[in-house]
Formats: sequence, C-alpha cells, structure tokens
Amino acid sequence: MKKLFFKKTIRYSLFIIGGIITGWLVFHTHSNVEEKHDHELTAQNSKETIWTCAMHPQIRMHEPGKCPICGMELIPLVNNSAPVDSNAIQLSKEAVQLANVLTSTVTRQNAVKEIRLYGKVQADERLLQSQVAHIPGRIEKLFVNFNGESVTKGQTLALIYSPELVTAQQELIEAIKTKQSQPEIYEAAKEKLRFWKLTEEQINTIESSGKVKTVIEAASTANGIVTAVRVKNGDHVAEGTVLYDIADLSRLWVMFDAYESDLGFLNRGDKLSFSIQALPGINFTGNITFIDPLINPVTRVAKVRVEVNNENGRLKPEMFATGLVSANLSGYRNNIVIPRSAVLWTGKRSIVYVKQPGTEPVFKLRSIELGPMLGDTYVIVNGLMEGEEIVTKGAFSIDAAAQLEGKPSMMNPAGGSGSIPGMEGMDMSDKNTMKKDQPAPKMDPNMPGMDKPKK
Repeated sequence: MKKLFFKKTIRYSLFIIGGIITGWLVFHTHSNVEEKHDHELTAQNSKETIWTCAMHPQIRMHEPGKCPICGMELIPLVNNSAPVDSNAIQLSKEAVQLANVLTSTVTRQNAVKEIRLYGKVQADERLLQSQVAHIPGRIEKLFVNFNGESVTKGQTLALIYSPELVTAQQELIEAIKTKQSQPEIYEAAKEKLRFWKLTEEQINTIESSGKVKTVIEAASTANGIVTAVRVKNGDHVAEGTVLYDIADLSRLWVMFDAYESDLGFLNRGDKLSFSIQALPGINFTGNITFIDPLINPVTRVAKVRVEVNNENGRLKPEMFATGLVSANLSGYRNNIVIPRSAVLWTGKRSIVYVKQPGTEPVFKLRSIELGPMLGDTYVIVNGLMEGEEIVTKGAFSIDAAAQLEGKPSMMNPAGGSGSIPGMEGMDMSDKNTMKKDQPAPKMDPNMPGMDKPKK
C-alpha cells in the first residue's frame, strides 16, 4: 500500500514539474517576441522622426538637439501624409508663427487710385490789374502808400499835376466860346479829355465853372488789394506808367504740382479735396479746371489748377496746400487687387507666394503681371484667381527658406542647387571652423587698424 502511494506521489510531482516547465517556456518565448516587436517599433519610429529648426527649416536631423545656425532647440518635423509639390516650400506651424507670416484671400475690387498733390494758393491771374497813369505829369500826392491796403472801384489813389492837362482844359474853355460856329473844335477838345480818362462829370464841372484844374485824380478801376506800389510822391510819370498793382482776392487759384507719372490719372472736372496747412481741421473741395500741357524741364511736374471762392478772405496767396484726388480707373474695373507688401519685385518680374490648399503651411512661388499701383495696393492683370490665399506679410522669410532648400525662389526661378545669380564662382562651403592642425592666417602689419610691432 505504501509502495503504491509513493508511485502516485512521484507521478503527480513529475506532472506538476512538467507543467511548470512547459508554461515557463511558452510565456517566456511570447514575452521575448513582444519585447522584440516593441523594440523594432521604437527603432522604426525613431528612424522616421526628423528634427528641424523652427527658424531654419532646411536643417534636418535624425535626433534631437540644437540648431547649428541659431542654437535653438530642434523640434520634431510632422510628416504630412498628403503629397507636396516638389517646387513648393513646406514650413512648420511654429516656423510660420516665428516668422510672423500672414495670409489673405484674393478678392476683386474697383480700382481707385489716390493721388496726393502738393501746391500753393495763388491769386487768380485774370483778376490782376495794373493801375496806370493816363496822363503824363508829376505825382503830387499818394493816398495809398503801402502794400496790402484794400481799395474800391472809383476810390482816389493819387493826385497828378500835368501841364498837358492844363493846356487841354484851356482849349476846352476857349472852344466853348465858338461852340455854335465851330462845333467840331468843341467836340475835339472834349474827346481829348475823355482820352485821358476824365469822366463826363469832371468835364462838365470844368465846362460849367470855366476854371482850370491844376491836378487830376487817378481813380481805381477795380476792387481789390494793393499788391505793389510802383511810385512815390514827386515822381514824374509818363502816360501808361504803372502806379499800383491790384489783385481781386475774392476768387483764388490753388496750383498743385503733378508728377508726370500721375498725369495719366488726372482729368479736367475731377473732384479734388484739399487742406491748408495754416487752417487745420478745415477741408476744401473743388474741381480741376486746368492741367498744364507742358512739363517743367527742371522739376518734371505740370501744374494742376483748382478755382475756389474766397469771399470770407480766409485763404491767402502763398499758403501751402495738400490735395487728394480719388481717380477711378475705368480700364481696371472689378480687377483683383492685392496689398503691396505681398509682391516681391526683382526688376524684371513680380512674384507672390500662394498658400496651397490643406492644413499644413505649404507655399508655392508664382509669377504675376502687375497693373497700376494704388497707394498701398497693386492691380493684378494676370497670374492670380479670386479666392486664392497669398502671403501678405513675411514673404521674404519664405523666399529665404526656399533659396536654402534649392526650391524656386525670387532670385533663382529655376530652383535646384545652382548658384544664386550674381554670386557665381563663390565658394559657399562652411569654412568658418578652422581645423585643429590648420595654422592661423598671417596678418599684414601694414593693414589699417593693425598695431605695428614694437622694435
């Protein structure tokens, strides 16, 4: 009985030990397989992760670290499953934020060009008059002695003594005696006085009184402001000598300078608003009444004239004025208009960067044809479509990244690793770091800024 019990115990013991060994072999093998699989996945993920710099996207590293250019911490490059054009430049979202890249949607607008003009207020040349002496003689007295004095039509400006006038009056008095027998001589004597601008009232006074006037009044023929006094008391004047210059300032001209590049957008009748430097806060408006057909060969400008009323006398000649004309370009109605900051201009061609559809920031260079410049915007003739998204700020940063990656750029439209135009033959390899055994270059002591060795 004991022998039978001993055999069963040994049999059960061997069975338990075999089960333990079998279980250990199965689970240990499965654990090794899982560990090996996890290790392979980790190695694969580590191999696929590319590290780049947010400011220098051309940097590509297989492990984290610092950018060799700026020293910033590298960030993992997120692979985009969507296919990217080989000519497009892809940046990380962090790089776009650091470069302050802004985009906007292309829209159609009415092309309105704002033209700013500068000029001065001037007197209306048609309202300038010269007060002249109609008879020869001597200035006995001036009643207006300084510039800027206001005068009215018929006001006495000066007294003139004229021997010829005395003689003509005496002839009239003698002709009155023979008026009935010789009326022709009488009329001729009166006509002579009329020729010297004596009024009918003055002639009738001489005829009725029978007395000769030794001086005659020179009366103003217009209302206005005296701009120049040409004579002094005691001066001898001939017939036609200018005594005063008089300007009527009730209407004025504002003369603006327009550069030849702006003349094509200005037309007679266009509305022009302007302000006066001496009168801040007051806006004036007028219409262009004249555009000078000749350009000044020295200043390269043509005069543009606006006529304004000045009944209240606020405007004065020689005041500085700043004008603004909003010219509607009829030839560019409903055209695409983009900000001026979006355009990169090389002198021969104009380009913009267009954001490609998708969630990742991918940009591609595109050549465009520019129309007129409208202040801070450009009219686009060809190259863009409504609804596209373009870079309006930070285009230079994107272009620099494209140049470094060998993509088509502003100065290298073909792309590739070729040299940048204008820099052919230059060795662009990194030679800033000297080798350990490389001797330092010898410096010429005669170079400017070098201290000469002491003897």
